[in-house]
Amino acid sequence: MPFFDMPEEELVIYKPERTEPADFEKFWRRTLIETCEYELNATFQKIDYGLKHIETFDVTFNGFGGQPIKGWFNVPRGREKSLPCVVEYIGYGGGRGFPMDWLIWASAGYAHFIMDTRGQGSSWQPGDTPDPEPAGSSPHYPGFMTKGIYDPDTYYYRRVFADAVRAIEAAKSNSIVDTEKIAVRGVSQGGGISIAAAGLEPSIKAVLTNVPFLCHYRRATELIDTMPYEEISRFLKIHRDKVDVVFKTLSYFDGLNFAVRAKARALFAVGLMDDICPPSTVYAAYNYYAGEKEIRVWRYNQHDGGGTFQVVDEIKFLDRIFGE
Repeated sequence: MPFFDMPEEELVIYKPERTEPADFEKFWRRTLIETCEYELNATFQKIDYGLKHIETFDVTFNGFGGQPIKGWFNVPRGREKSLPCVVEYIGYGGGRGFPMDWLIWASAGYAHFIMDTRGQGSSWQPGDTPDPEPAGSSPHYPGFMTKGIYDPDTYYYRRVFADAVRAIEAAKSNSIVDTEKIAVRGVSQGGGISIAAAGLEPSIKAVLTNVPFLCHYRRATELIDTMPYEEISRFLKIHRDKVDVVFKTLSYFDGLNFAVRAKARALFAVGLMDDICPPSTVYAAYNYYAGEKEIRVWRYNQHDGGGTFQVVDEIKFLDRIFGE
């Protein structure tokens, strides 16, 4: 895939007009209040997968609607004090898999909390969390991008973003975690969820977001024809009269509107040939991001972003923030 988006000198200053509903703050305040009406009930069941240097816990906590969300919690053995914690959100279609799929951060000396994504986990890595849909959910194109999209109250990512905030609470509830040293992390969908979590939960100290998804939806749907954004385009190809309704709902979930509220120190990554999360959508979120920030530019990469090169930078970045 050659370069297809705007030139790099335009990307670094690209700040499109944001579409933010007048009741954005009220909507998310209400959502989190409703979510917190249910007890967190976070449980950590120690489980043995044969890992000699990492201790693993099978996690369950109550997310949106009091619905149980699964996860993993990996920590290094032999620890002598509470640890900084990386709360990780997963890429589109993937689930929590197995604990050995998530060894890097515990190996680097961090507590690592991985949130299963409700309803997902059948595309590339298994998941264990169902998504009980709200009654009266509207028709949708196969996938998750248009589930309940006629109304922000029923839209799929309302539940996911609320779960993401609860995952931070669940991580903090474990005595192994230093509650003053919380980072959120993710690639693609996980990166988009990380930006949303940072905009909703001010206690977060760091954000690691690699090729983030869920940002600047309209630009993405008009620039590329790849999944998952293409789910929205295909839905609107059939539901021709719902364009305004769809983008009104999506404005409550756009990473740009969370980025302007996020104050944690952030490390972004962008692939300049990325035809799944186009560079301009990533830069739009980055340029609006309110906190101290850095971005790694991977000029010849697509949606793989920085891959392991980026992880090396992320570890160094967190070590600077939290101390080694």
